[in-house]
Amino acid sequence: MTPRSDNLAPFRFSAFRYLTAGRFITMLGNAVAPIALAFAVLDLTGSARDLGLVVGARSLTNVAFLLVGGVVADRLPRHLVMVTSALTAAFTQGAVAFVVLDGSATVPLLMGLSAINGMVTAFSMPASAALVPQTIPPELIQPANALNRLGINAAMILGASLGGVLVAAFGPGWGLAVDAASFALAALAFSLIRVPRVAPTRQARHPLRDLVEGWREFSSRTWLWTVVLGFTLLNCAHAAALGVLGPVVADETIGRQAWGLVLAAETAGMVLGAVIAIRLRVNRLLRLGVICMLGEIPLVVAMAYQPALAALMPAALIAGIAYEQFGVAWESTMQRYIPGEMLARVYSYDALGSFLAIPLGQTLAGPAALAWGARNTLLIAAAINLAGVLVMLLSRDVRTLPTMPPEPDSAPTPTAPTAPTALTTAS
Repeated sequence: MTPRSDNLAPFRFSAFRYLTAGRFITMLGNAVAPIALAFAVLDLTGSARDLGLVVGARSLTNVAFLLVGGVVADRLPRHLVMVTSALTAAFTQGAVAFVVLDGSATVPLLMGLSAINGMVTAFSMPASAALVPQTIPPELIQPANALNRLGINAAMILGASLGGVLVAAFGPGWGLAVDAASFALAALAFSLIRVPRVAPTRQARHPLRDLVEGWREFSSRTWLWTVVLGFTLLNCAHAAALGVLGPVVADETIGRQAWGLVLAAETAGMVLGAVIAIRLRVNRLLRLGVICMLGEIPLVVAMAYQPALAALMPAALIAGIAYEQFGVAWESTMQRYIPGEMLARVYSYDALGSFLAIPLGQTLAGPAALAWGARNTLLIAAAINLAGVLVMLLSRDVRTLPTMPPEPDSAPTPTAPTAPTALTTAS
């Protein structure tokens, strides 16, 4: 194992500190926002279908603009892309907060503002992910990813707890206002990042050529597109179960503030998982991460059969620990195997494939629950989660990819000849 001092070595670099601080602030507000927005829509119409439409609108535009975001992040300074995205997100979330507090919110208006916010995120997501290896030396990639995610998850714990309290005590509008303020502060932190360009600025060329180049890089690695395919299934199930049905079940059983505590427990598991990942040294890091994604199934099953804090809290903690092992493994693998000048575009293809089913899961969750009941819909989501993990493990490349790329004079692996996703996403 690496000495403890080496595990904290990424903090010696100012660019990494500012990046970590900006993402921490952003996620603090973003952990409040889903809770606040969900209950704002439920207060407005009481309909799970309408909630699915609002959150689905954000995800749909996010997916639609991801490839454009990847090209922009590989062409322009990535920290400036993040500054612009954060300022625009501050405006859109501030507008959502205003109409909710003012009482003038409507479902179409919330859908429109959410759609703009999703588009903005499509630019910041590949830029922030690809920026990490620019802020630290290559040998610090794994601890840097773990520390970065540790900060994000700590912010999500605070934000989820704060979100439940704000919504219960003051209403959803104030939670959305906190999210808007967080984006403004994050923009300031991102503006202080100073890193060298990954590659010299190219002469003018058509963006489609950049997209084709990124696609070739993405499709040439079986382990890469197989995991993305698996996460298309996993993210669909996660979006339906936790994003839409979770608040609905909570409203009928444990209450809104308790649902915030469940989400906080999941994020606490992510924090613990990141601490484990900092020191974890295995020869097949990606395989371990994929297997750990089975850890989300008990939470969804508990929501279906035992929606009580005594069952949901430990299941959420386990899910968080499991998810974080995959998150660190995936980001570290991507950053080690993908050339830096194409990393943002490859990340955008990764995000596009992984998130493609999120709007589908969000928009179908409500009608499915009405047709088959919330319990059966949650059990279907658990089965889809299992199927996604099995799809990934069926690939020999996923099971055998080394943690570290082979040295130049070593024999390359068949599908990784060269040379790093969430709820969230994904997260």
